[in-house]
Amino acid sequence: MQIDIISDTVCPWCYIGKQRIEAALAELTDIDFDVRWRPFQLNPDMPAEGMDRKDYMAMRFGAANGGGKKNPVYQRLQAAAAEDGIALNFDKVGRMPNTLDSHRLMKWAAGANCENEMAEILFRRYFTDGEDISDHAVLIEAAKEAGMDGDLVADLLAGDSDKETIQQEDMMAREMGVSGVPSFLIDQKFLIPGAQDTQDIVRILTRMHEKAQKKAAEA
Repeated sequence: MQIDIISDTVCPWCYIGKQRIEAALAELTDIDFDVRWRPFQLNPDMPAEGMDRKDYMAMRFGAANGGGKKNPVYQRLQAAAAEDGIALNFDKVGRMPNTLDSHRLMKWAAGANCENEMAEILFRRYFTDGEDISDHAVLIEAAKEAGMDGDLVADLLAGDSDKETIQQEDMMAREMGVSGVPSFLIDQKFLIPGAQDTQDIVRILTRMHEKAQKKAAEA
């Protein structure tokens, strides 16, 4: 069963969704899964240098909820993440980055067979460690942490390799009807929106697998 995880590297619900679908797949040991990551930019018009995160949050939710521990959006997210063993340290996050380059790195990580590990590294570095994942130095260190060639990644980041590909894949997701992330595309047919609870994911995938088996038997 193929699962395409459509996500953005600065989406906290995508981090939570990653933990939940991994927990679900760990329960479904009798099904073979092919998990792939697909890019989506929540803020495709974000300047290349990004912007101050508090300014971004104030722009989205109003000055009173611009940032800090009292932001109810942060509080709900932190509570949900904690249930899945994730520490979201929003007070450490200073920048809202443009995520194009981080998606390019994810694509190269797929070629190096460490795509899932890279997703975890980027989420952790941004949401837990508060690093700017549009900074090439941060991305190079993330690549090396995943076992990739840091010098090669540095050369690729310095150019325009795969920028157009990422933008095209983002547009394809929108044309499929994706307007928010995470979204999970199953066997290129069924779309599961949002960070569903682990047991809900288990039930959905089990039902889809059973239907596929039945259809194959009838054929």
